[in-house]
Amino acid sequence: MHLQGRSALITGAAQGIGKAIALSLARAGADVAISDVNLDKAKETAAELSALGVKAFAFGGSVADGAAATAMVEDAASALGKLDILVNNAGITRDNLIMRMKEDDWDLVLDINLKGAFLCSKAALKIMSKARTGRIINIASIVGAMGNAGQANYVASKAGLIGFTKTIAREYASRNVTANAVAPGFIDTAMTQALPEKVREDLMKQIPLARLGSPEDVAAAVKFLASDSAAYITGQVIHVNGGMYM
Repeated sequence: MHLQGRSALITGAAQGIGKAIALSLARAGADVAISDVNLDKAKETAAELSALGVKAFAFGGSVADGAAATAMVEDAASALGKLDILVNNAGITRDNLIMRMKEDDWDLVLDINLKGAFLCSKAALKIMSKARTGRIINIASIVGAMGNAGQANYVASKAGLIGFTKTIAREYASRNVTANAVAPGFIDTAMTQALPEKVREDLMKQIPLARLGSPEDVAAAVKFLASDSAAYITGQVIHVNGGMYM
């Protein structure tokens, strides 16, 4: 699954799963642009990517801001020379039970996780449809398929992202642009590491493979979907969850 000669933009890629995706694509030979609200951290990650021998660029700004998202995609495509792959990874959580959830927290999560993917995809599709080639890969979540108490906003955003992915696939197949989603289960990141040990143990009991996933597990699925090996796959969701949801 080589990606030499390809150019990719990954949102929310300064750290965590996004960074693992950026590293995976760069190791496969792709030139990479990353965006993140933490520009300093994004620049550090871009420097790591450059050390792998590929072109790498960092951009700041919120994906939920229409003008900023459009400019970020266009600037990334200009720096890279083209845009073959967009990975919509940027996302946040603001958890609470429905009756306690603030309207602002609902709006913020939907704006970043779902609207942000729409804005970035819209800008990227202008470039990809003109080039008549492209890959859009959206990072969804296991909870977008199965639901999760205390995460109504996050679940709604990820379920919406799955539907949005399928619509892109139908609208742009004629332009040779594919759209797929990767739905991670519970991944060993800073967020899950902060959970109490008892909660982590209970989670593990629900996973047939008896371990949390790694960011690299998710990145491997993204790399596959970005490659020529996935040229005939569109509108699909690849679940990376150790069997927790089937």
